[in-house]
Amino acid sequence: MIGRKKGLKDKKANAPIEDILLMPKEDRRMLSYVPDKQQIRNNMDRRGGKTLETFEGRADDYIKTIQSGIRYQVDYEVKVVCKGKVGKQQLTCRGIDISSTGILLEMKDEEQQKIMQEAKSIRLLFDIIPGSMPEGYEMKVKQKAKLVRSMKTQDGKILCGMEFEKTLAQYATRRKDGYMLTVASLLIFFISSFIVMMRAESVIYFKFNKWLYLYSIIAAAFLLSRYLFGALYRPVPIDKDYTPGVTIIVPCFNEEEWIRRTILSCVNQDYPVDKLEVIVVDDCSSDRSVEEIKATIELLKKEDEHYEVAKRVSYLVQPQNAGKRDALCEGVKIAQHELIVFVDSDSFLDPFAIRNLVQPFKDPKMGGVAGRTDVANTYTNSLTKMQSVRYYIAFRVMKAAEAYFDGVTCLSGPLSCYRKEIIMENMDAWLNQKFLGQKATFGDDRAMTNFVLEHHRTSYQDTAICSTIVPNKHKVFLKQQMRWKRSWLRESIMAGKFMWRKEPFMAVFFYIGLIVPVAAPIVVLYNLVYVPITQRVFPTTFLVGLFLMSLIMSIVQLLLRRSSTWIYGMLFCIYYEAVLLWQMPLAWVTFWKSTWGTRMTPEDVKEQERKEKRKQDKKGGNADEEATGSNQAEECP
Repeated sequence: MIGRKKGLKDKKANAPIEDILLMPKEDRRMLSYVPDKQQIRNNMDRRGGKTLETFEGRADDYIKTIQSGIRYQVDYEVKVVCKGKVGKQQLTCRGIDISSTGILLEMKDEEQQKIMQEAKSIRLLFDIIPGSMPEGYEMKVKQKAKLVRSMKTQDGKILCGMEFEKTLAQYATRRKDGYMLTVASLLIFFISSFIVMMRAESVIYFKFNKWLYLYSIIAAAFLLSRYLFGALYRPVPIDKDYTPGVTIIVPCFNEEEWIRRTILSCVNQDYPVDKLEVIVVDDCSSDRSVEEIKATIELLKKEDEHYEVAKRVSYLVQPQNAGKRDALCEGVKIAQHELIVFVDSDSFLDPFAIRNLVQPFKDPKMGGVAGRTDVANTYTNSLTKMQSVRYYIAFRVMKAAEAYFDGVTCLSGPLSCYRKEIIMENMDAWLNQKFLGQKATFGDDRAMTNFVLEHHRTSYQDTAICSTIVPNKHKVFLKQQMRWKRSWLRESIMAGKFMWRKEPFMAVFFYIGLIVPVAAPIVVLYNLVYVPITQRVFPTTFLVGLFLMSLIMSIVQLLLRRSSTWIYGMLFCIYYEAVLLWQMPLAWVTFWKSTWGTRMTPEDVKEQERKEKRKQDKKGGNADEEATGSNQAEECP
C-alpha cells in the first residue's frame, strides 16, 4: 500500500493531484522516539532492546539500526519457495508490511502456514514498488529468509513474520553494484567523447567569441568543482553528550492537510525532553489549520505525562495575516532556548534530525546550519521525480560544497537552525527589509542567511533530514520557481556587498555562481541560435557539454542514492534549459515584486484587487466605446 493524499481522484485539469507518500507503520506510542526522563520507557529497537548506550556512543550505528527496523505498509504479491520433506513447493501470498530486515506475510490458509513451518529452507521472490519504501530500495528481491513467528489474528488472518538472510540495504548494494559500474563506464565514454569533440571545435568557437567561450569554460569548471568539494564534504559526527537547548518554530498559513504530521514529527524527536520545545505560529489561516493545531496538541498531551508536552508544545494565532517573517519572529520572541530551528508547515522531520542538526554549533563561530531536505511525494508524477533529483543534488552536492568553506548561502526554510541572539540582533532589519522601495515578503531564508553569513559561519548537516511536499502541478511549480529566482537575485545582490571579505575560494565561487545563471540565457541563445544561423556551424560541443552535465547529475544520484529516479536528473536539465532558464530574464525586470503567486498573502490579495480593478476599468471603457459607437451609428444616415 502506497500512501496517498486525502481526496478522491478527479480527471478535471484543475482538480488536485493525489500525492504518493511513504506509509510507515504506526507505532503503538505516538512519541516512540522521545526519551523518557524518568526512564520508565526507553527508546529502543524492537529487535533486541538496543539503546544508544549499548553502542558505546557510536550514534551513527545506533541510528542505522533503528532506521532498519522501520516498517512500511505495503501490498505486495510474494512468491514463497519452500524446500522440505516433500520436495520443493511454491506458494503465493501477500506482503502487508516490510522493513529492511524482514517482511510480514498474510497466508491464504492454514495449509500454507504448515508448509512454511515445516520447510527447511525458504526463498522469497517479490518486487519492491517505487514509493513503498525509501528511495534506493526499489528493486526485484530474490533471497533466502527464515520464519521467526506465525500467528492467527482475531479476524481470522494468518500472518507469518519473515527475517531476510541479508538486510535489504545489503542486498541492494550487492545487486546494484554491477549496474552502477556499467553506467559509470558509459559516463567515462561520454566524457572522453566530449573531450575529443571539444578539442576539434574549440578553435572555431573561440574565434567566434572568446568571451562567451571563456564563459563556457568557467561555467563547466564551476559546476565540476561543486561535485569535487561536495565529495570532500563530511557531516559533523554526533556527540551524544552535546544537546543544547532547541526551540522549533513552525509558521503556518493554510496548511490544514499537513500541519498535524509536521507537529508530530517535530515533537517526536530523539532529544532530551527538557532541551526541546515546539511553538506553532498560525498566520491567521482561512482554512481549518488552527483547529488541526489545537487538536494535535491536545492529542499529544494525552500521550504520556512523562514527555511534558503541556510545558514544551504551544501555539500562537496571529490576529491578522502579517506574513511568514512576522510569524517566525513572534515565535522567536517567546522561545526559551539558545538555538532556534525553523521548520516549514509542510515539512516532516526525521526522528534524529535535531540531534544531528545541532552538532556544528560546537564551533562557537557557527551562526546557522541547514539540514537536508528530501522530497516527500517523490513518486507522485514525473514533475515530483525531477524535483526529487534536483533537491538531492542541490543539498548533497551544492550546499555540501559551500559547507566545505563554512559559507552556505541559503539556510533553507524546510529545516534550518540559528543562534537566537543573531536573530534578535537582526530582527528589525529582517522584518522591515525593503528593496527598491518594496517590502520583501518572501526569500526570508536567504535574507536571514545573509544577516548571519556577514559576520558568522554557516554550514550544512547532511545527516539532519526532513522531507517536504513539493508542487505536483507545473503551474504551481513555475510560480514557485519564479519567486525563488526573484529572491535569489535580490539576496545575491545584497550578499555581494560583503562576500569579498570572506575566505578567497568561497568569495570567488560566490561571484562565479552569481554570474553563471544570470548570463546563461544569453549564452544559450548565442550557441543554439546565433552561431548556427550566422556561422552555419552545428553547436555540437555546447550540446554535448549540456548533456554531460545532466548525465553527471543523474550519475551522482544513482551512485549516492541508488534510486530509480536517477534518469529524471537528465530530464530535469532538459526541462530547465527549455523552460526554467527563461524565467531568469523575467526575474531581472521583476525581482522587486512582493507577491508569492502560490498562496494568497496580503500582497497577493492587493495584486488581485488591482487586476480586478483594471479589468473593471477596461470593461467600463469598452462599454463607453460601444455606447459611443452605437450613438454614432444611429446618427449616420
